[in-house]
Amino acid sequence: MTKTIFVTGATAGIGEAAARRFVAGGWRVIGTGRRRDRLDGLAAEFGDAFQPLVLDMRDTDGFGPALDGFKAVDLLLNNAGLAPPMSNLQDAEQAPLDTVIDTNVSGLVALTRALLPTLIERKGAIINLSSVAATYPYRGGAVYAGSKAFVRQFGLGLRCDLAGTGVRVTSIEPGMVETEFTLVRNGGDQAASDALYANMDPMTADDIAETVWWVASLPPHININALELMPTNQSWAGFAVERKG
Repeated sequence: MTKTIFVTGATAGIGEAAARRFVAGGWRVIGTGRRRDRLDGLAAEFGDAFQPLVLDMRDTDGFGPALDGFKAVDLLLNNAGLAPPMSNLQDAEQAPLDTVIDTNVSGLVALTRALLPTLIERKGAIINLSSVAATYPYRGGAVYAGSKAFVRQFGLGLRCDLAGTGVRVTSIEPGMVETEFTLVRNGGDQAASDALYANMDPMTADDIAETVWWVASLPPHININALELMPTNQSWAGFAVERKG
């Protein structure tokens, strides 16, 4: 029987790479995103193996009708997410922060809840894309890091709720991955994105997609609770120290 994965944020980056990896592995993919043209392009490329679904993670009230006919899934990949500009909270505008929380937290919870009945019935799996930012703070990342810490803890709590159902839940927590993520965070500033990843050999979307595939391919009696991975050339910053006059 062909398995089905539901991938949020399938129009670029890790989501698109995961969609490609699972189609190549013989799965059926339901791919969501806000950019219909990109979803239609993937559908044209993959045919019946890819089913496009235009979905805005912030529009949780619209999940009910939007998901009709799309709930028969074996694996939910909660990938869609974004970060606000790297401003100190006291200097930040509220609207971009609300967008991050609505997408990374509220939308993820609502979608997961909507798909849980089928996932329980099929003894499926949930893989949440968190971040090393969930564990290691940095200046200007309070809301993004907080959202990803929520994603990690949400997955651990969900494991408790789902004990005995056979449903597996995993948090994958990458470090630096070169995708559109930083481009979006910097308001489309390609130079800023290029500078961040220059000469450091970052991970790629395909690297993370392969990791998702590995987790999904494990025997059903094994659950990876959390998996943190970083490029070899990325490490942790030292403690910040403010010195008086």
